[in-house]
Amino acid sequence: MGCDGGTIPKRDELVRTKRRPEEKDKTADLVAKWKHCAISQEPLRPPMMACELGRLYNKESVLEFLLDRSKFECASSFEHLRGLKDLKELNLTENTNYKHPKSEKGDAYIDTNDSKYICPVVGLEMNGKYKFCFLWSCGCVLSERALREVKTGVCHKCGKKFSMDDIITINGMEEEVDELRTRMLEKRSQAKLDKKAKKAQKRKSESSETDGPSSSKQSKSEVDCRLGMKSINGVHDSLSKLSQKTDRQSKVPNGKGTEERKGKTGSVQNDPSCSTVYKSLFTSCDAAKNQQKAHWITYNPLYN
Repeated sequence: MGCDGGTIPKRDELVRTKRRPEEKDKTADLVAKWKHCAISQEPLRPPMMACELGRLYNKESVLEFLLDRSKFECASSFEHLRGLKDLKELNLTENTNYKHPKSEKGDAYIDTNDSKYICPVVGLEMNGKYKFCFLWSCGCVLSERALREVKTGVCHKCGKKFSMDDIITINGMEEEVDELRTRMLEKRSQAKLDKKAKKAQKRKSESSETDGPSSSKQSKSEVDCRLGMKSINGVHDSLSKLSQKTDRQSKVPNGKGTEERKGKTGSVQNDPSCSTVYKSLFTSCDAAKNQQKAHWITYNPLYN
Protein backbone atom coordinates (compact mmCIF):
# COMPACT_ATOMS: atom_id res chain seq x y z
CA MET A 1 0.00 0.00 0.00
CA GLY A 2 3.02 2.20 -0.40
CA CYS A 3 3.90 2.23 3.27
CA ASP A 4 7.64 2.20 3.42
CA GLY A 5 9.37 0.89 6.43
CA GLY A 6 6.57 -1.49 7.32
CA THR A 7 4.25 1.17 8.80
CA ILE A 8 0.58 0.31 9.03
CA PRO A 9 -1.83 3.27 8.82
CA LYS A 10 -4.79 3.42 11.20
CA ARG A 11 -8.39 4.09 10.28
CA ASP A 12 -8.40 7.49 11.98
CA GLU A 13 -5.60 8.62 9.72
CA LEU A 14 -7.32 7.53 6.54
CA VAL A 15 -11.00 8.31 7.30
CA ARG A 16 -11.74 11.86 8.40
CA THR A 17 -14.72 12.35 10.67
CA LYS A 18 -16.22 15.37 12.47
CA ARG A 19 -14.45 16.35 15.60
CA ARG A 20 -16.45 16.24 18.77
CA PRO A 21 -16.74 19.52 20.65
CA GLU A 22 -14.39 19.81 23.53
CA GLU A 23 -16.04 19.02 26.81
CA LYS A 24 -15.32 20.92 29.96
CA ASP A 25 -13.69 19.21 32.82
CA LYS A 26 -16.59 18.87 35.24
CA THR A 27 -14.35 18.74 38.27
CA ALA A 28 -12.49 21.91 37.29
CA ASP A 29 -15.78 23.65 36.46
CA LEU A 30 -17.26 22.78 39.87
CA VAL A 31 -14.13 23.96 41.67
CA ALA A 32 -14.16 27.25 39.75
CA LYS A 33 -17.82 27.92 40.57
CA TRP A 34 -17.97 26.79 44.19
CA LYS A 35 -14.54 27.74 45.47
CA HIS A 36 -13.67 30.89 43.51
CA CYS A 37 -15.16 34.36 43.19
CA ALA A 38 -17.21 34.85 40.01
CA ILE A 39 -15.71 38.31 39.37
CA SER A 40 -12.05 38.14 40.38
CA GLN A 41 -11.56 34.32 40.20
CA GLU A 42 -9.83 34.52 43.58
CA PRO A 43 -10.46 31.82 46.22
CA LEU A 44 -13.62 32.47 48.20
CA ARG A 45 -13.11 33.79 51.71
CA PRO A 46 -15.48 35.29 54.24
CA PRO A 47 -17.38 37.55 54.06
CA MET A 48 -19.05 35.98 51.03
CA MET A 49 -21.98 37.35 49.06
CA ALA A 50 -24.41 36.05 46.44
CA CYS A 51 -26.56 37.77 43.82
CA GLU A 52 -30.12 37.07 42.68
CA LEU A 53 -28.79 34.69 40.00
CA GLY A 54 -27.02 32.47 42.57
CA ARG A 55 -23.40 33.40 41.86
CA LEU A 56 -20.82 33.56 44.65
CA TYR A 57 -18.56 36.56 45.28
CA ASN A 58 -16.00 37.90 47.69
CA LYS A 59 -17.32 41.06 49.31
CA GLU A 60 -14.02 42.85 48.72
CA SER A 61 -14.12 42.04 45.00
CA VAL A 62 -17.73 43.20 44.76
CA LEU A 63 -16.90 46.56 46.32
CA GLU A 64 -13.99 47.06 43.92
CA PHE A 65 -16.24 46.14 41.00
CA LEU A 66 -18.97 48.58 42.04
CA LEU A 67 -16.46 51.40 42.51
CA ASP A 68 -14.73 50.97 39.14
CA ARG A 69 -16.13 48.54 36.56
CA SER A 70 -13.51 49.43 33.96
CA LYS A 71 -10.88 47.40 35.82
CA PHE A 72 -12.70 44.14 35.09
CA GLU A 73 -12.91 42.62 31.62
CA CYS A 74 -15.98 40.57 32.55
CA ALA A 75 -18.03 43.64 33.55
CA SER A 76 -20.59 42.99 30.79
CA SER A 77 -21.57 39.69 32.44
CA PHE A 78 -22.46 41.42 35.72
CA GLU A 79 -24.63 44.31 34.57
CA HIS A 80 -27.38 43.14 36.91
CA LEU A 81 -25.27 44.26 39.89
CA ARG A 82 -26.25 47.89 40.48
CA GLY A 83 -25.26 48.12 44.13
CA LEU A 84 -25.04 46.28 47.42
CA LYS A 85 -28.84 46.13 47.56
CA ASP A 86 -28.68 43.58 44.71
CA LEU A 87 -26.48 41.24 46.78
CA LYS A 88 -26.94 39.31 50.00
CA GLU A 89 -24.28 38.43 52.53
CA LEU A 90 -24.33 34.68 53.19
CA ASN A 91 -24.69 33.05 56.58
CA LEU A 92 -22.63 29.86 56.17
CA THR A 93 -22.10 26.86 58.45
CA GLU A 94 -18.47 25.77 58.79
CA ASN A 95 -17.41 22.15 58.49
CA THR A 96 -15.61 21.06 61.68
CA ASN A 97 -13.96 18.12 59.85
CA TYR A 98 -12.45 20.31 57.17
CA LYS A 99 -8.66 20.10 56.91
CA HIS A 100 -6.95 23.19 55.65
CA PRO A 101 -4.81 22.25 52.63
CA LYS A 102 -1.08 22.58 52.96
CA SER A 103 1.24 23.46 50.10
CA GLU A 104 -0.02 21.48 47.09
CA LYS A 105 2.48 19.33 45.22
CA GLY A 106 2.25 18.26 41.62
CA ASP A 107 2.26 14.53 42.35
CA ALA A 108 0.09 14.75 45.48
CA TYR A 109 -3.60 13.80 45.62
CA ILE A 110 -5.93 16.77 45.96
CA ASP A 111 -9.37 16.08 47.36
CA THR A 112 -11.65 18.51 45.52
CA ASN A 113 -14.76 17.17 47.24
CA ASP A 114 -13.61 18.39 50.64
CA SER A 115 -15.48 21.61 51.46
CA LYS A 116 -15.16 24.21 54.17
CA TYR A 117 -18.94 24.64 54.53
CA ILE A 118 -21.80 22.19 55.02
CA CYS A 119 -25.58 22.14 55.33
CA PRO A 120 -26.60 22.76 58.97
CA VAL A 121 -29.57 20.34 58.74
CA VAL A 122 -28.40 17.35 56.68
CA GLY A 123 -24.63 17.80 56.89
CA LEU A 124 -23.94 17.62 53.13
CA GLU A 125 -20.74 19.27 51.98
CA MET A 126 -21.05 22.37 49.83
CA ASN A 127 -18.76 21.19 47.02
CA GLY A 128 -21.03 21.35 43.95
CA LYS A 129 -22.18 17.72 43.91
CA TYR A 130 -25.35 18.59 45.80
CA LYS A 131 -27.73 21.44 45.17
CA PHE A 132 -27.57 24.25 47.68
CA CYS A 133 -29.85 27.26 48.12
CA PHE A 134 -29.80 30.44 50.15
CA LEU A 135 -32.71 32.46 51.51
CA TRP A 136 -32.86 36.08 50.40
CA SER A 137 -34.69 37.11 53.56
CA CYS A 138 -31.93 36.05 55.99
CA GLY A 139 -28.96 34.88 53.87
CA CYS A 140 -28.74 31.39 55.41
CA VAL A 141 -27.34 28.64 53.14
CA LEU A 142 -29.15 25.27 53.16
CA SER A 143 -29.16 22.20 50.95
CA GLU A 144 -32.10 21.54 48.64
CA ARG A 145 -32.62 18.18 50.34
CA ALA A 146 -33.14 19.87 53.70
CA LEU A 147 -35.74 22.25 52.26
CA ARG A 148 -37.48 19.39 50.47
CA GLU A 149 -37.57 16.97 53.42
CA VAL A 150 -38.38 19.51 56.13
CA LYS A 151 -41.12 21.63 54.61
CA THR A 152 -41.77 24.71 56.69
CA GLY A 153 -42.06 28.47 56.26
CA VAL A 154 -39.35 29.16 58.83
CA CYS A 155 -35.59 29.06 58.29
CA HIS A 156 -34.02 25.93 59.80
CA LYS A 157 -30.98 27.86 61.02
CA CYS A 158 -32.07 31.30 62.26
CA GLY A 159 -35.85 30.84 62.60
CA LYS A 160 -36.91 33.74 60.36
CA LYS A 161 -39.93 33.42 58.09
CA PHE A 162 -39.45 33.13 54.34
CA SER A 163 -41.51 32.55 51.20
CA MET A 164 -40.88 30.38 48.14
CA ASP A 165 -39.74 33.44 46.18
CA ASP A 166 -36.90 33.93 48.68
CA ILE A 167 -35.28 30.58 47.76
CA ILE A 168 -32.40 31.08 45.28
CA THR A 169 -30.38 28.16 43.91
CA ILE A 170 -26.60 28.59 44.10
CA ASN A 171 -24.74 27.94 40.83
CA GLY A 172 -27.77 26.36 39.17
CA MET A 173 -28.16 25.04 35.63
CA GLU A 174 -28.88 27.34 32.68
CA GLU A 175 -32.63 26.78 32.93
CA GLU A 176 -32.62 27.61 36.62
CA VAL A 177 -30.54 30.74 36.00
CA ASP A 178 -33.01 31.88 33.31
CA GLU A 179 -35.89 31.37 35.72
CA LEU A 180 -34.07 33.35 38.41
CA ARG A 181 -33.37 36.13 35.90
CA THR A 182 -37.04 36.46 34.92
CA ARG A 183 -38.02 36.49 38.59
CA MET A 184 -35.42 39.20 39.26
CA LEU A 185 -36.71 41.39 36.42
CA GLU A 186 -40.31 41.00 37.58
CA LYS A 187 -39.36 41.91 41.13
CA ARG A 188 -37.49 45.01 40.00
CA SER A 189 -40.33 46.18 37.75
CA GLN A 190 -42.79 45.70 40.61
CA ALA A 191 -40.48 47.67 42.92
CA LYS A 192 -40.45 50.54 40.39
CA LEU A 193 -44.24 50.55 40.19
CA ASP A 194 -44.53 50.59 43.97
CA LYS A 195 -42.06 53.47 44.16
CA LYS A 196 -44.05 55.48 41.61
CA ALA A 197 -47.28 54.79 43.50
CA LYS A 198 -45.70 55.98 46.75
CA LYS A 199 -44.46 59.17 45.07
CA ALA A 200 -47.90 59.86 43.61
CA GLN A 201 -49.54 59.31 46.99
CA LYS A 202 -46.98 61.58 48.66
CA ARG A 203 -47.60 64.34 46.11
CA LYS A 204 -51.35 63.99 46.58
CA SER A 205 -51.01 64.30 50.36
CA GLU A 206 -48.72 67.32 49.99
CA SER A 207 -51.14 69.00 47.58
CA SER A 208 -54.04 68.41 49.98
CA GLU A 209 -52.00 69.88 52.83
CA THR A 210 -51.11 72.95 50.76
CA ASP A 211 -54.76 73.45 49.74
CA GLY A 212 -55.84 73.57 53.40
CA PRO A 213 -53.52 76.42 54.52
CA SER A 214 -54.18 78.37 51.31
CA SER A 215 -57.92 78.38 51.98
CA SER A 216 -57.32 79.51 55.55
CA LYS A 217 -54.96 82.22 54.29
CA GLN A 218 -57.60 83.29 51.80
CA SER A 219 -60.23 83.49 54.51
CA LYS A 220 -57.83 85.53 56.66
CA SER A 221 -57.17 87.91 53.79
CA GLU A 222 -60.91 88.29 53.23
CA VAL A 223 -61.40 89.09 56.91
CA ASP A 224 -58.57 91.63 56.78
CA CYS A 225 -60.12 93.26 53.72
CA ARG A 226 -63.46 93.49 55.47
CA LEU A 227 -61.85 95.01 58.54
CA GLY A 228 -59.98 97.48 56.33
CA MET A 229 -63.20 98.50 54.60
CA LYS A 230 -64.86 98.94 57.96
CA SER A 231 -61.98 101.09 59.21
CA ILE A 232 -62.09 103.20 56.03
CA ASN A 233 -65.82 103.65 56.43
CA GLY A 234 -65.25 104.60 60.06
CA VAL A 235 -62.68 107.23 59.04
CA HIS A 236 -65.11 108.66 56.51
CA ASP A 237 -67.82 108.75 59.15
CA SER A 238 -65.53 110.46 61.65
CA LEU A 239 -64.42 113.01 59.04
CA SER A 240 -68.02 113.77 58.15
CA LYS A 241 -68.87 114.18 61.83
CA LEU A 242 -65.91 116.56 62.32
CA SER A 243 -66.96 118.62 59.33
CA GLN A 244 -70.49 118.82 60.70
CA LYS A 245 -69.11 119.95 64.08
CA THR A 246 -66.97 122.66 62.49
CA ASP A 247 -69.96 123.84 60.49
CA ARG A 248 -72.02 124.00 63.64
CA GLN A 249 -69.29 125.84 65.57
CA SER A 250 -68.74 128.30 62.73
CA LYS A 251 -72.37 129.27 62.82
CA VAL A 252 -73.78 131.69 65.38
CA PRO A 253 -77.03 130.85 67.13
CA ASN A 254 -78.82 133.43 64.97
CA GLY A 255 -77.66 131.57 61.85
CA LYS A 256 -74.92 133.99 60.71
CA GLY A 257 -71.29 132.98 60.27
CA THR A 258 -68.13 134.37 61.85
CA GLU A 259 -66.95 135.86 58.56
CA GLU A 260 -70.03 138.05 58.38
CA ARG A 261 -69.37 139.10 62.00
CA LYS A 262 -65.75 140.00 61.24
CA GLY A 263 -66.78 141.92 58.17
CA LYS A 264 -69.20 144.00 60.16
CA THR A 265 -66.93 144.78 63.13
CA GLY A 266 -63.77 145.68 61.13
CA SER A 267 -60.98 147.20 63.32
CA VAL A 268 -60.71 147.03 67.09
CA GLN A 269 -60.62 150.83 67.29
CA ASN A 270 -64.13 150.98 65.80
CA ASP A 271 -65.56 148.46 68.26
CA PRO A 272 -67.66 150.41 70.77
CA SER A 273 -67.66 147.56 73.24
CA CYS A 274 -63.83 147.74 73.75
CA SER A 275 -62.33 150.14 76.31
CA THR A 276 -59.72 152.79 75.52
CA VAL A 277 -57.11 150.96 77.60
CA TYR A 278 -57.60 147.81 75.54
CA LYS A 279 -57.48 149.85 72.30
CA SER A 280 -54.22 151.53 73.37
CA LEU A 281 -52.47 148.17 73.30
CA PHE A 282 -52.71 148.07 69.51
CA THR A 283 -50.66 150.24 67.12
CA SER A 284 -53.76 151.30 65.28
CA CYS A 285 -54.83 153.76 68.01
CA ASP A 286 -54.27 157.56 67.60
CA ALA A 287 -51.97 157.88 70.63
CA ALA A 288 -49.66 155.20 69.27
CA LYS A 289 -49.55 156.80 65.86
CA ASN A 290 -48.76 160.34 67.20
CA GLN A 291 -46.19 159.45 69.89
CA GLN A 292 -42.53 160.30 69.31
CA LYS A 293 -41.10 157.14 70.81
CA ALA A 294 -41.26 153.78 69.15
CA HIS A 295 -43.93 151.34 69.95
CA TRP A 296 -43.42 149.30 73.08
CA ILE A 297 -43.04 146.14 71.02
CA THR A 298 -40.32 147.56 68.70
CA TYR A 299 -38.80 149.85 71.32
CA ASN A 300 -35.01 149.52 71.72
CA PRO A 301 -33.39 151.70 74.42
CA LEU A 302 -29.98 151.63 72.67
CA TYR A 303 -31.29 153.42 69.61
CA ASN A 304 -34.11 155.52 71.10
